[in-house]
Parts: sequence; structure tokens; C-alpha cells
Amino acid sequence: MNSCFIISLCLSSSFFFIDILSIEAAPEYLFHDCPNTTLFTPNSTYRSNLHALLSSLSSAAAGSTDGFANATAGQSPLERAYGLFLCRGDLNSTECSRCVATGEWDILQRCPNQRVSTIWYDQCMLRYSNRSILSAMERSLDRVLYDVGNVTDPTRFMQLLGETLNDIATRASAGGSGKKVAAAEANFTSSQKLYALAQCTPDLTASDCVKCLQFAIANLPQGKQGGRLLAPSCNLRYELYPFYDASALPSPAPPPPVPAPPPPAPVTGPKIAFESNIFTMIIIVIAVSVVSTVVVLFLARCFSRRNATDTHAVVQGGQIGLTEITNSQSMLYDLTTILAATSNFSCQNKLGNGGFGEVFLGTLLNGLPIAVKRLSQSSRQGFEEFKNEVMLLPKLQHRNVVQLLGFCLEGEEKLLVYEFVQNKSLDYFLFDPEKNKHLNWSTRYNIACGIAQGMRYLHEDSRIRIIHRDLKSSNILLDSEMNPKISDFGMARIFRIDQTLAMTERIAGTYGYMSPEYAMNGQFSVKSDVYSLGILLLELIIGKKNGFFNQVDGGEGIACYAWKNWRDGTPLLVLDPALGGTYSVNEVAKCIKIGLLCAQEDPNHRPTMADIVRELTSHPVTLELPRQPAFCHGRTGRLESDKSPGRSITGAELW
Repeated sequence: MNSCFIISLCLSSSFFFIDILSIEAAPEYLFHDCPNTTLFTPNSTYRSNLHALLSSLSSAAAGSTDGFANATAGQSPLERAYGLFLCRGDLNSTECSRCVATGEWDILQRCPNQRVSTIWYDQCMLRYSNRSILSAMERSLDRVLYDVGNVTDPTRFMQLLGETLNDIATRASAGGSGKKVAAAEANFTSSQKLYALAQCTPDLTASDCVKCLQFAIANLPQGKQGGRLLAPSCNLRYELYPFYDASALPSPAPPPPVPAPPPPAPVTGPKIAFESNIFTMIIIVIAVSVVSTVVVLFLARCFSRRNATDTHAVVQGGQIGLTEITNSQSMLYDLTTILAATSNFSCQNKLGNGGFGEVFLGTLLNGLPIAVKRLSQSSRQGFEEFKNEVMLLPKLQHRNVVQLLGFCLEGEEKLLVYEFVQNKSLDYFLFDPEKNKHLNWSTRYNIACGIAQGMRYLHEDSRIRIIHRDLKSSNILLDSEMNPKISDFGMARIFRIDQTLAMTERIAGTYGYMSPEYAMNGQFSVKSDVYSLGILLLELIIGKKNGFFNQVDGGEGIACYAWKNWRDGTPLLVLDPALGGTYSVNEVAKCIKIGLLCAQEDPNHRPTMADIVRELTSHPVTLELPRQPAFCHGRTGRLESDKSPGRSITGAELW
């Protein structure tokens, strides 16, 4: 009876400590994606449907046996909400439910009023949309996370990693109707093991699951101690330490049976001594198990807490220290990898010159193309730009903002590694008499909308408020489908949420795109970026650089040229001849009006980025009529018509 009591007490103590540690553990947030495609209003039907959907998913998680469920809410197809969650394959229903419940609240805080959103934790993923997402494989590269440490033998490690990941991708896809998850361990060195886990949402076919995971494998980091890729339909992770409970995952296919060993020799001796030894061994095993379990869980909890905080990695470059770079957001590349990717910065790989250095095309070992900005070794200002981009860009995730993949600060080299954007910059096409023919009106209008949406994200929707301060055509990159991506955040500044204005003694940016209050007094705000956007919009319509009109129009810029034609009732005369006759009169009129409003001298008369996006995307707001823009000489005044300044007009009313 006493022995049973001791065993029971040991087991109860073990479960007690495990419960305490489990209760304290909270889901570790990784990333969220709010693509800003469409918004819903606070009192809309979609909002009610979305809340019902999230509540349904949270309830489903409590009873889920495979860590996955999907749901819909709403009758009207236009207002229906679709959603699903996926918990890591080794979690039990309690852990899964806790993670999904956290996501139910968290996703609405991080992505307010969004019709399409996804949030990832270490333990689960939750997503919703205004269109059906069930059984639809999406392998977009939403987030790649890196361990900043390098491995000792990159060649052998990448070979082992490739074999291991391909194996678990195949096994995960064969999961049938149950969990599509697989894990593996492999010996890397005598003292290090590689741990890897791959998982797809169970609604995917085996073929789609393999495709998604192969895409993830191709985009994982090279030569790093750990990494993971988060995508809507699958995820993949590897580390040099165990990060999952292998006993809770499906076992790999059993090996072929081996012959049974011969029976053991009979044990001699008194029966009572044998039973006593067995009892002693049981007590020792249980005691060791309890202590080991508590210690491992305690260390794991401490490790989780350490990773959840903003730990800092310090990288030394010459005499300059770069701090405040978090492990989860900073992606450190070694110089050897960059040199191999760019063929030692070959002239044949050179894409162009940036403000503080050269830009090169590179290809990583996994085939991923990259763009590498090599900052000037002698420029102190170049280092400030480098530090600014490393600090800001990892915090920003939007389809119209270029993605920083990593950086290298080694010896005298200061390198920034970006996603490769195929079609160079907007000015490359817009101001070339031949190439601008590729920019029809539909493409230009899409570019205008994308830039405005990206800037609204920076000003209002990102986790930090960013003032870009150097928005211009050469800092707008175009992808393979001519979608715009805002780049070059070397001059950008962070604003507090309640901050509206800042001052600087060092004017940085590009003349012609600078607002008057910034160029003359060093004052900048979100309205400074609005001014720059206005000049950029007018360049898109007219097809000429702002500086062109400083030479041919009496020293006045593009805004003054557009204003004179607007004022005289002939706004279409400013259109780029390359457009021919294929354009929308209403869209052209809308863009000219917005461009002129953005270029107003008084910042208070300029619209917000949110107003601009709504106006461009067929959700019109009431905007004032433009007045004479900044830096114009001569007669001032409003458009000569009987329309009141507060009334919006259509393109048909302009002449």
C-alpha cells in the first residue's frame, strides 16, 4: 500500500508541475498578414459574420482531434466569411484550443476592419477571408524566419537538410484525411541533431501539399542553424534542438521486422529479492522521470520567454556597433553566401546604383533570386541608411512594400538583401520614350492605387507609423506583373501613434518631391509624404519628370503645369501622348485632382492617404477642389466655375 501511495504521489506531482507550466505558457506570436485588399465598416454585416465565424472556430478547436477545422458564417455570398485554423501536429486539444482562442481576439486587434487576414503563432495558424479558402492551396511567401547563427559545415548541412525535408514533405502529404504532418531527426555531428517538421492543412490533396512544401523548402535560408517558412496552406521548420513532442506525432512507417532475440536465461535467486529489485527500479525510474520532466519543461519555458522578448544581437562593423536588432526579425547572412550568390559582385550582375551604393542581382543556393544593395564603404551616411532599413523593414509586411530578406555586416561590407523585383523601378519605364509604351492607362492606374495603399499602410495600418521622406518614381519597384513596391527606407522615420509633426536640421530627400514646409523649415509629417505622392501621381499621368518643367515652364514644376490646365478647363492636355486614346476620362480626372490636392501649400488642405485610397478604389469621399499648388508664381485662385470648393466634381464636369 505504501509503495502504491509513493508511486501515485510521484505521478501526481509530475502532472501538477506540468499543469502549472502549461497554464503559464501562452501562444508565442510569430507574424500576421493584413493584405489591405478590402475593408469592412464597423457596423457592417460582414463584421457580424466574422465575429460569428471566429467564435465558431474557437469552439471547434476545443473538441478537435486533428487540430484543424473550417467554418463559414453568413447567408449573402457578398458578406459571407470563411475561415479555418491549423494547430501544430503535436498539440493536444487543450493546447490547440488555447492558441485558437488567443488568435480569435488577437487577429481583430492586429488587423482591424480587414476582410482577409492571417495570424501565425508557434502553436497554430488562424485565417479568414471573404472568399472560400477551403481546399485552395496558397503557397505565397508570407514570412521566412531565420536563426542568426551559422552552421560549421554548410555544404554537408544543406545536403542533410535537403534529404530530411524532402522525406518529411513526402510523408506529410501522404497523411490521408487525417493530419498532414511529419517530423524527423537526423544526426549532423557527433553532438548535434537536426530536427525538422512539415505540415499542411488537411483539406489539401497530396499533390497540393507536396507542391506547397517543396515551395517552402526552396525558400528556406542557406547555412543557418534554424529557419521556418509560414504560408497560408503549409509550414516548415528545422532547428538544431527539439521544438516538438515527437511522441505526439504520427510515427514513420515501421522498418522491416527483425528476427526475435533468443529468450533470456532464467534468473535464479530468491523470489522476494527479485520482486524487491523490480520495485526499487520502478521507484527510481519514476523519480528520475518526474525530475527530468520538470527540469526540461522549466528550461523550455525559460527559453520560450527569452525568445518572446526583444533580445538583442550586436553586430560589429569596424568601429560601428549595430544594436536593437531582434533575433526573430533580423536575418543575418554571412559574406561568403552573398559573394557566391552575386559571383563576387560581378559587373554582369550589377542592376544599378542606389543613393549610397550599388545594387547587384544574386541567386541563393536554393535558387531564390535576390537583390543585394552594397553600401559605400566610406560613407558614414550610408551606414545610417543601412541601420535604418535593418531596423524598419523587418517590421513591415505589405504587398506594396519591398521585403528585406536579410543583411550582412562583415568587415568593411555593409550589405542589404532584398526580394528581387523583376521590372526595375518606375522611372526606368515612365521616362523612357520607348519603354513607357508598356505603361498603358490600366497599368498606371493600378500602380497609383498600389502606391497609395502601401503608403496608407505605412501611415496608418502598420505596427509602427512610418514617414518615408523620399517617395519618388525611382523608389517604386515593379514586379513581374507591374505591381508597385515602395522601397528605399534609408530616410524614413518612425512616428508615435499620437505624433503629428517632427523637425530636423538635416534636410534629406529629393528636391522637387519635398513639401514646402519640409524643404524650407525642416518640418515633416504624414502630409509631407502626401505631397510627394501628389508629384508622383502627376508624373504618372504626364509621363515627364518633375524637373523637366523647371527647365521649360519658367522654373515652375509639374504641379504648376497641371494646375494651369486644370484651371483653364483643359486638363486632358497634360496627358502623356504615349497613352493614345485608351484611358478612362473619370480616372484621369480623379488622379489629376488628387495630385493637385496633394501638392497644396498648406498641409491641412492635403488629403490623408486613407482618403486617397478610398477615392482611387471607387469608394469616393468628398474632397475639396484644388487651389493653386505650392511653388507656383503668378495668379492664384480656384477653378473658375460655379461649383463650391467643398463639392467633388466628375471628369465630365471639368470642361
